[in-house]
Amino acid sequence: MEFKHTSVLLEETIENLRIKPDGIYVDGTLGGGGHSYRIASELGESGRLIGIDQDGEAIEAAGKRLLPFGEKVTLIRDNYCNMRSVLNKLGIDKADGIVLDLGVSSYQLDNAERGFSYKYDAPLDMRMDKRQSFSASDIVNGYSEMELYRVIRDYGEERFAKNIAKHIALARKDKPIETTGELNEIIKAAIPAKMRAVGGHPSKRTFQAIRIECNRELEVLKSSLDEFIEMLAPRGRLCIITFHSLEDRIVKAAFKKNENPCTCPPDFPVCVCGQVSKGKVITGKPILPSEEEMKQNKRSKSAKLRVFEKSRL
Repeated sequence: MEFKHTSVLLEETIENLRIKPDGIYVDGTLGGGGHSYRIASELGESGRLIGIDQDGEAIEAAGKRLLPFGEKVTLIRDNYCNMRSVLNKLGIDKADGIVLDLGVSSYQLDNAERGFSYKYDAPLDMRMDKRQSFSASDIVNGYSEMELYRVIRDYGEERFAKNIAKHIALARKDKPIETTGELNEIIKAAIPAKMRAVGGHPSKRTFQAIRIECNRELEVLKSSLDEFIEMLAPRGRLCIITFHSLEDRIVKAAFKKNENPCTCPPDFPVCVCGQVSKGKVITGKPILPSEEEMKQNKRSKSAKLRVFEKSRL
C-alpha cells in the first residue's frame, strides 16, 4: 500500500515558517513528507532539513519523495520527543524552524492492518512505532475497568465512557477482545441507540482515546514543547498543527507560558521572579483550514495551526 497523506494547512504552515534559504529546519512528524517537500524546495545549497518520524513506513515513503534534494535532507527514525539528541548527534545546536503535524496520517488510518480505524476489522494494534511492544490490545484487555473509564473519558472526551468501560470489562471475561470489529460492536452496544444516530461514528472518541494512550501522545507533546522553543534560533518559529482540543489546549498553554512566564502576583508593581519571556505567540487565535481545503480534505476540518516565534536574543 502506498503511503498517502494530504498535508493539512500546508500553505499556511510554509508561510508562517518564513523559510530562509540557508536555514536549518526540522519536521518532527515527517509522515509522507508533504511539509518537508515544500520546506526543502525553498532551501538553498547550504540549507538543511531534518525529518523525524517513529513510523518506519513513513521514513521509507518520505525518503523516496525527498530523494531529489540529496544531502540537504536527513531522515531519522525516532520519536520527536528525542529531537534534542537527534540534532546533537548531527552537530546541530539551533533550528530556524520546527514543524509538528500531530494528526494520524491518512496512510495509517487507511491501512487496515495497523488497527487505527474503526472502519476496518483488524487486529487491535494502533502502534505508531511498530518496534514498540505495547499495543491497543494491552489497553483493551489489560487495563482495569476504572483505568479504561479514565482513558476514554479524559482522552476521548466521551460522555458514555463509564458504560463503554463496563461493557469492555464484561465482554473480555468470556475471551480476549482481539479485533477492532469486536471492539466496535461492544462500543455500539454501550451507547443508547438514539445517541448513535448523531455526532458521527459511535467508536470515534473511544478509538481516539485508546490510540492516544497507546502512543503516549499527550505526555510526549507536553514534555517536548518548552525544549523545542529552547532549540529555536533567534526569531526561529515553531509551527504546530493539532487535530483535537486536548492537543490544542496543551500547545496554547505552553505558548502562553513561554511568552509570559512571570509568576509574580498581578498586584506587584515590577517583576521580581526573574522569569524572562522566550518570545511571542504569533497566532492569537489558531489558523484554521479554508472552506476550500475542508471541502477537498474532510480530515482537515478539526485542524488548528498555532505559531510561536523565539525572541531576537
